Amino acid sequence: MADAKLNAYEAMFLVGPVAQTQTDHGVALCQGIIERHGGQITVIKKWDERKLTYEIKRQKRGTYVIAFFKAPGGAIASIERDVKLNDDVLRVLVTTADHLNESEMNAVEPQPIIREERPAFDRPWSDRGEGGGGFGGGGGGRGGDRGGDRNDRGGDRPVAARPRREDAPAEVGTDKD
Repeated sequence: MADAKLNAYEAMFLVGPVAQTQTDHGVALCQGIIERHGGQITVIKKWDERKLTYEIKRQKRGTYVIAFFKAPGGAIASIERDVKLNDDVLRVLVTTADHLNESEMNAVEPQPIIREERPAFDRPWSDRGEGGGGFGGGGGGRGGDRGGDRNDRGGDRPVAARPRREDAPAEVGTDKD
């Protein structure tokens, strides 16, 4: 296997709480996994610790480590299997990096988290604002197109005026002197 062709790869490791407690343990762990399977590290960096979108192996936070390395093609399956067996590494994503040179690998930095406002149809019902309305818009607590005053939304039939509580006739037996 000494004369096997080495391909360029990029691996993004997601390391659990072990990397947070010991500063360089996450990088050393990822480097050890790659080198154990015949890989040669070109660049390896600890990125940052972030809150995960969903729990992975009961962890809510994780530290990202990015590694650029050269390895034979058969080593990738072994690296991924080794990550699945390791409790300290939560996930790994390995892709080819033939299109990158070493200066581009060194220039890679983590991207800031950008919060984008999702369109109304893509948000949960609880985040849609007042009234909750359905597809008809409804708003104002009228509950979409169920009941309520239809005249203000362009309904074609007039709405009968309902008597107000103070205008309603008094019930029998309530006005005894």
